[in-house]
Amino acid sequence: MKIAIPLTANELSSHFGHCEVFAVYSIENKQIVKEEILDPPVHEPGSHPRFLHEQGVKVVIAGGMGMRAQQLMQQNGIEVIIGVCPQPLKEIVALYLEGKLEAGENRCDH
Repeated sequence: MKIAIPLTANELSSHFGHCEVFAVYSIENKQIVKEEILDPPVHEPGSHPRFLHEQGVKVVIAGGMGMRAQQLMQQNGIEVIIGVCPQPLKEIVALYLEGKLEAGENRCDH
């Protein structure tokens, strides 16, 4: 399984579509086995969900995400968790894997 976290200034991005890079974690047996930093494609409607689907991502954890992007994620079989507060990335992944990651208010303004 792969988990993607959009980053801006090396922190969890509050706006998914405007992130600078994606941190992508490959998970096996509830352990991180690989960490990659991937450059996203040019931001246009549907580009990021399609890109992440092509990378094999199954979960996206973000501070905020627009409704259209959320719908496209679902259509691509990607689980979305939004409203997550910035904290160390590996802690976010660990909380998700333990079933303890809490979603919050969408921090995206559209």
